[in-house]
Amino acid sequence: MKEVVLGVNLRAEKGSRVSRRFRRDGIIPSVIYGGKEEPLSVTVSEKEFGKVIHGGAGSNVILTLKFADAKADAKTVIIKEIQRDPVTHKVIHIDLQAISLKDKIKVNVPVMVIGEAPGIKEGGILEYVQREVEIECLPTQIPENIQVDVSNLKINESIHVRDLAKADDKILILTPGDRMLVSIVPPTVLEEPTPVAEGVVPEAATAEPEVIKKGKKEEEGEAAAGAEAAPAKGAPAKAAPAKEEKKEK
Repeated sequence: MKEVVLGVNLRAEKGSRVSRRFRRDGIIPSVIYGGKEEPLSVTVSEKEFGKVIHGGAGSNVILTLKFADAKADAKTVIIKEIQRDPVTHKVIHIDLQAISLKDKIKVNVPVMVIGEAPGIKEGGILEYVQREVEIECLPTQIPENIQVDVSNLKINESIHVRDLAKADDKILILTPGDRMLVSIVPPTVLEEPTPVAEGVVPEAATAEPEVIKKGKKEEEGEAAAGAEAAPAKGAPAKAAPAKEEKKEK
């Protein structure tokens, strides 16, 4: 694993307002964790850190931090986490982990596919299920990636962690063996609608709409109204209203 020297500065000021001011000036707020000491707040040049990330060393590069302030000794660290702005994707914070080159550490290493899969030539699609594998080894033995050979992979076949070839006995893979890494899935076929033969009317079109017989309903309604108006058989007829008596003059 490649080692890179990176200059940093101790950071006394803290808080979100101070951090925003740092970022405007091209400086990334960072924190160093690990070891027997308390977490240490530092700042890193955005330009210099960009050279580290995009220089081909990878995210598991071993960094030797050189402090501008002579009061602090150089530290050996690895990048633990990088926080980015969700809109601009610029680095806004870095977590660094202090390490010893003599002690084993746990890190995630990216998976890299090699070879040409027969399943792809047959029309299949290569699907990544897991893009990283967790390993444990000495910092100087961290590989840049874990290679996955798909040269014999056919459609509906997959490669799991247990299928990985052991490149080095000094590297222990911690990810469970039953975890799938990649697979070849069959191509998606869109079903076309079945064409209707000429002269054949679809079943939905042949169904006749239900017709409500309005006349019959109206007749039933009128009959019911008449029944309510007519007195029941044997019932006394309503008495006619009495005539008003003429007032005597």
